[in-house]
Amino acid sequence: MMDQIYGVLKLRIQRGINLAIRDLRSSDPYVVVSMGTQKVFDKDMFSADDEMGEAVIDIKPYVKCWNKGLEKLPDGCVVKRIQPNENNYLAEESPCIWHNGTIIQRMLLKLRNVECGELLCELEWLSVLGSMGLLELQQLHA
Repeated sequence: MMDQIYGVLKLRIQRGINLAIRDLRSSDPYVVVSMGTQKVFDKDMFSADDEMGEAVIDIKPYVKCWNKGLEKLPDGCVVKRIQPNENNYLAEESPCIWHNGTIIQRMLLKLRNVECGELLCELEWLSVLGSMGLLELQQLHA
């Protein structure tokens, strides 16, 4: 059952905001994404790259948005609003929006372990033809 494909979780890093300066006057930021953590670095030509903060995306609230009957919702309908708290990295309320047959979660993540910086991101679940969907995945782990 572990090799079953459920779909693709797409993460779009749209932009960095007020990122820490790690070079003389600016930075050359890039993001490294791994399961669970996003780290922002400054690209340096002649020395080791400088870490510019990190953020963790909790996908559980996003996954819980998927309920039967969503396809009847009008495009642009907010399915859920996730509030920032001490357990997540959200800088502001994060809406999960029904759009073109899927849910897109827009979020502004506050970077930690750095003096300043935020990442504007989007999560989107893409179904793969012939795969189990998020509803089936939720039922397996319920």
